[in-house]
Amino acid sequence: MKIDYDINEIVPYINWDYFYYAWGMHNKPDAEKSKLRQEAEQTLTHFQDQYKTHALFLIAEAHSEGDDVIVRGEKSESVRRIPFLRQQQPNSEFLCLADFIHPESDRIGVFATTVDMGLETDFDHDDYMKMMAQLLADRLAEATAEKMHQEVRKRYWGYAPDEQLTMQQLHAEQFLGIRPAVGYPSLPDTSMNFVIDELIGLQQIGIRLTASGAMKPHASVSGFMIANPQARYFALGKIGEDQLADYARRRGLPLEVMRKFLATNL
Repeated sequence: MKIDYDINEIVPYINWDYFYYAWGMHNKPDAEKSKLRQEAEQTLTHFQDQYKTHALFLIAEAHSEGDDVIVRGEKSESVRRIPFLRQQQPNSEFLCLADFIHPESDRIGVFATTVDMGLETDFDHDDYMKMMAQLLADRLAEATAEKMHQEVRKRYWGYAPDEQLTMQQLHAEQFLGIRPAVGYPSLPDTSMNFVIDELIGLQQIGIRLTASGAMKPHASVSGFMIANPQARYFALGKIGEDQLADYARRRGLPLEVMRKFLATNL
C-alpha cells in the first residue's frame, strides 16, 4: 500500500521536542523555542504546495522459526525469511524481535516513509534554509511513520480499531504493539534495508539505497510493525562472534560483510 500525504496532514504528528534537540535548543527558554517553532511552522506552510511525504507498507502473513520470521509476500508463492538478532549480554533479557511473532500463524507489517527529495536539495544556496528544511524533513519522515502506523492499527490492519490516543500518548508510544525502525537499538543492522526493499520495493516512494544500506533521501524511516500486546522495544547491545556467524549464515551473506554492518555491536 502506497500513501502520499500533504504536509498539512503530517504537521500535527511532528514531535517538536526532537526538532528543538536537533537545533541544540532543548535547554533554551520557552520563548526562544516558541520563536523557532513559529519560524518552522511558517516554513512548513510554504512547503505545503511544493512537497509531499510518502508511506509504503505491506501487512503480511508470517510466523516465527527461532530467531527468524518467515514472511509470505503479496504473491502467495513469495516467501522471505527475515533473520533477527538476539540479546546476548548476561544482564539482558535475551530478547529478539522474532519472540513477538507467533510460531504458527501471525502477521507482520513492513514499512518505509520518506519526503520529496527536493526538501534535501532545493536549498543549497541558503545555509539557514538548508538546515531548516533538512531538520523539518527529518521530523516529517518520522511524523509520517507515526500517522501511517496509526492508520494501520485502526484501519488497514485494524487490530486496534477503537484506539483513541492523544498526540502526547502517540509520541510516548502508548499504542498497542511496536514499530521498530532500522538503525535503532533493537534493529541496528542497516543492511536490513535491502531485505525491506525486496519485500516492498522502496523505489515506489523514491527511496534508493547506498552500498551501506543507508536511505536516500536521508529523511526516511523504515522498519517493521508488530501487533503483539507484549511486544516492547529493547537495545540489542553487544553480540558475540558465535551469533555473528550464525546471523551471517541465516542472512546468506559473507561473515566479513555482516561484521562491517554490525561493527558497533561486536
